Amino acid sequence: MADITVADDNLFAIAARVLGDATLWVYLADLNDLEDPFVEGVRVLKSPTPKGLQSGGVLS
Repeated sequence: MADITVADDNLFAIAARVLGDATLWVYLADLNDLEDPFVEGVRVLKSPTPKGLQSGGVLS
């Protein structure tokens, strides 16, 4: 698990950059107790390491 600092961004782009798959934005939202994929202001988010995550929008 790692912390990432983002500012005025969205979970789609963050998931694509950090995890290599924009469809994993739902996983980031769940992990950080977020409902809105748009992040306003500066915020520190929890992010998993990409290893072991499945892509394609299906989380196991």
